Amino acid sequence: MRNSLSLGLICLIAIIHCSSAQMKKQSSSLSLADRVQHLTEMNTKKAVLRFDGQKFKEYIKNGPRNYSAIVMFTALASQRNCMVCHQANDEFIIVANSFRYSQMYSNKLFFIVVDFDEGSDVFQMLQLNTAPIFMHFPAKGKPKPSDTLDIQRVGYSAEAIVKFVADRTDIQIRVFRPPNYSGPMAFIMLFALVAGFLYVKRNNLEFLYNKVMWGVAAVLFCFAMISGQMWNHIRGPPFIHKTQNGVAYIHGSSQGQFVLETYIVILLNAAIVVGMILISEAATRKNDIRVRRIMAIVGLALVAFFFSIILSIFRSKAHGYPYSFLIK
Repeated sequence: MRNSLSLGLICLIAIIHCSSAQMKKQSSSLSLADRVQHLTEMNTKKAVLRFDGQKFKEYIKNGPRNYSAIVMFTALASQRNCMVCHQANDEFIIVANSFRYSQMYSNKLFFIVVDFDEGSDVFQMLQLNTAPIFMHFPAKGKPKPSDTLDIQRVGYSAEAIVKFVADRTDIQIRVFRPPNYSGPMAFIMLFALVAGFLYVKRNNLEFLYNKVMWGVAAVLFCFAMISGQMWNHIRGPPFIHKTQNGVAYIHGSSQGQFVLETYIVILLNAAIVVGMILISEAATRKNDIRVRRIMAIVGLALVAFFFSIILSIFRSKAHGYPYSFLIK
């Protein structure tokens, strides 16, 4: 009898403990209205919300939801030495601010950052082993493979993120980048320098009639334009890109490029121009025939080799392009 009474008392205590734990768990879970209200209040202070593991589970993983979330999983700590993460974070902030201050703003979409050092359990839960990663968590259901931005193919620029958001949520965002006055200031300083130089040399302006100087200036201008320097000025791409296979110097798509890539294109075009100049000089000069022959052969080799390299780069960016020369 005493043993039965003790056993019953233990069972009663266990039931009461389980019931209290369940009630505590239910009370700690926020309702949908509370979640939306809390997220909206946080969003009024910051365009990008920074979540740890607990907040991610509360606002993103646990349901129900009537809002979508674009989450960037990253590693911004200095000891992680992730340069790409910082560049992607800047672009992500531009997109979030563009949405926050646009007419399309609503509480149906939120931009969230989960750092590895603050939410390593989230990385383990989602089986993420790299950063940065952009994922879309829809209002209903779980994310699909198409809800992850393909950084390797389209990059992580603000324009690429905006297109990804539009494809997944049907929300159109116009990118507003903060004004950059370095370009106009550099132009004003260059103009002042040239004006001052012309004023000092106002009594000796014969150099203005130098055809070689104007020819070199025209060629350099062409190099800057065909290499994509204006595209860099407008889009602000990263200098290089770190991938799982190493460092990428050439963008894998014809819709993007890196800053270092434009310098490579300039050098290749310059080598082709040097080869063309050697060929032209070999045909017009009246010196030793052997010198002219060497100039023609060297010029032809430069044109053929470097044109093959630049054509190979074009083939790697324009997938499906059928033609090649020397180097594939």
